[in-house]
Amino acid sequence: MIKQIRLAFADGSVIAKRNVIKIVRVPEVLVFVLISPIMFVGLFAFVFGGSIDIPGGSYREFLMGGIFAQTVIFGATFTGAGLADDMQKGIINRFRSLPMSQSAVVFGRTASDVVYNVLSLIIMALTGLLVGWRIHNGVINAVFAFALLLFFAYAFSWIMALVGLSVPSVEVINNASFIVIFPLTFIANTFVPSDNLPGPLKTFAEWNPVSSLTQAVRELFGNIPLGTPEPTAWPLQNPVIYTLIWSAIILAIFVPLSVRRYRRAAAKS
Repeated sequence: MIKQIRLAFADGSVIAKRNVIKIVRVPEVLVFVLISPIMFVGLFAFVFGGSIDIPGGSYREFLMGGIFAQTVIFGATFTGAGLADDMQKGIINRFRSLPMSQSAVVFGRTASDVVYNVLSLIIMALTGLLVGWRIHNGVINAVFAFALLLFFAYAFSWIMALVGLSVPSVEVINNASFIVIFPLTFIANTFVPSDNLPGPLKTFAEWNPVSSLTQAVRELFGNIPLGTPEPTAWPLQNPVIYTLIWSAIILAIFVPLSVRRYRRAAAKS
């Protein structure tokens, strides 16, 4: 059993390396990884920054937690798109013919997306510093905030893996991911305080794991505006715990479902 796990990790690392190499060999992917965070930070900081008032704080500092959360979640779509592309091009057939762990392809694909998200976070953090964002709560808390972002994004990538293995083309996964991600990232406290939302949307936002992720990184970075009322919903009172719980639930459900779906897809190929 231990040997099988070791081999699965070894095979998965090879697949992850293969996916990361695409960053260099496919310049369009690198451009998206680097330009997208800069565009989001600049757009929201300069277009909306002057029109949204955050009492006791700076909107640009308030914004960065939401931008971080949104960007890493969008980054998780690389998993679904990559798997759908491999399925469509028949690369899955080649993997299946090799003496390797069946689960390695999916594990390698999700692991490689962590690299994409690390690059995005670095570029986004540097851009945020340029527009006025600052970390006020120490280096250790900041490192934990980035780790929490990456862990939640990794868990979310398994949802996209299942979707990518279940659709016939990359075009479908792109449309399907936007249908899922846009409501999650916008009906939340990512860009405006959840208290500003009307009744049902406010309740959804308060229990939305994207809101807890955003709240957690804001607290860890020290970007909560002075005088901000204490949240009344439990997820926003305990955002780190709630985010970790959701991440664990997603992994527990979607890892086995994705691996099973991959094996069935490979068997049909």
